[in-house]
Amino acid sequence: MDFAYVFFFLTIFVAILYIFISKFKNKPLGKKRIVEIFLLTFLVLSVGIGSIWAFIGHYFLSAQVAASIGWASGNPFQQEVAFANLAIGVLGVLCYWFRGNFWTATVISSSIFLLGDSYVHIMNMFQFANYAPGNAGSVLYMDIIGPIIIIILLIVYRAMEKEAIKNSIKSLENSLKKE
Repeated sequence: MDFAYVFFFLTIFVAILYIFISKFKNKPLGKKRIVEIFLLTFLVLSVGIGSIWAFIGHYFLSAQVAASIGWASGNPFQQEVAFANLAIGVLGVLCYWFRGNFWTATVISSSIFLLGDSYVHIMNMFQFANYAPGNAGSVLYMDIIGPIIIIILLIVYRAMEKEAIKNSIKSLENSLKKE
């Protein structure tokens, strides 16, 4: 299996494992909590650890990564990409401790970076017929699929949060009317 898929499947496995452990410990698991678990797991593992892994590749194994993409090695832009990956990776890992709009900012920054990557890879395919595995393979697919997943999870999670707040307010209003 191509390594680009490893973080994706590991993320899903860890989220499902966490859900099963929560059920085993009799912790309440509503739909909102399940979406939250998947979103958090994608942010920490796929975005966080996955981007830090990409930093390691672009910085410490730059010649091999450049060759897999079909690009010339030794370009200083690769170090810039490495540090952009590191920044996004740190944001993803910090999502474990920071919630709320921090998650939104992490989804936005990661999605812009990865969708921008996919655009560059696609243009490279059309302009230079670059179908190297690191340019036109699993990395390209994950640069598109990953952001779509975290954007959808964030939207669903935020909608569920709003609904929970509305329900709490309604419940409070009803209890106050009874008094």
